Amino acid sequence: MSGSQEPRVARSGCANVSDAISRIIERHGPDAVCAALAPMLTPERIARIDQMLTAQLTSMVTVVEDTYDPHNAAATIRTTEAIGLSELHVAEPEQRFSAVGGVTRGAHRWIDLHRWPSIEAAAAALRARGFAIYATLPGAPHTIDDVDVSRPIAVAFGNEHAGLSAAAIAACDGAVGVPMFGFTESYNLSVTVALAMSRIAARRRAAIGQPGDLDELRRRELRARWFALKIRGAVGVLERALGDASAAQPG
Repeated sequence: MSGSQEPRVARSGCANVSDAISRIIERHGPDAVCAALAPMLTPERIARIDQMLTAQLTSMVTVVEDTYDPHNAAATIRTTEAIGLSELHVAEPEQRFSAVGGVTRGAHRWIDLHRWPSIEAAAAALRARGFAIYATLPGAPHTIDDVDVSRPIAVAFGNEHAGLSAAAIAACDGAVGVPMFGFTESYNLSVTVALAMSRIAARRRAAIGQPGDLDELRRRELRARWFALKIRGAVGVLERALGDASAAQPG
C-alpha cells in the first residue's frame, strides 16, 4: 500500500460545524477567532484549555484494526483523548469503526480520527512522519516498560476476537507486550489500550522532558477550534464578528 495514500479524517464534533470552524480559522487565522470568542468564555475555562494544550502529545499515536465492538471503540476514543493524544488512527479492512456516543462522554470532539483501509496504509503514512510502529502481541520482545520512546511512536491494537492480522503485524517495525501476571491470557481491548498508552505516554513525556510537544502553529489552531467547540452557536458568532457568513457553506 502506498505511503502517499491519504486518510479520511473525521474531525472533532459535528462534521458540518467542524468544517465551518476550520474554514473560518483558515480564512481569518486562529488568533482572530480566539479574540472574537474569548469574551464568551470564563478565564477559568480559557486557562483549562491552555493547560490541556500544553499537555498535548503529538508524537504518540494509537492505532486500532477492525474494532467491531462499539463500546470498545468508544472507550478507545475516550482513553486516547484522556491521555492527551491528539490523533486516533483506525484501520478498517473488514469492520467499520463505530463508537457509542454516550460512552465517549464527548471525547470524540477533541481528537482527530483518521480512517484507513488497512494498517499497512496507516503505518506507511506514520512512518513517513518519523514514527516507529509497534504491534501489541503476547510474548513480544519488548514491553510497555522498555520499548524505545526516544522517537515518535505509534502502537497498534487488534480487535477483541482475532487480535492484529498477520498483514498488520508484518507492516509494523516491532512488537510490544503488556505484562500480565495471572492465568487470564489477555486483557479487554479498551483495557489494553488504557494500560499500554498511559504507560508509554508517561515514558515519552519523561523522555522529551515536558508534558506535551505541540508546535506553535498547531497549538494556536487547536486553541481556536477548542474555543469554538466550547461555545454553542460559535459559527454564527464568528460569522457576525468577522463578517464571514459565507464560511458556513463549502467553498
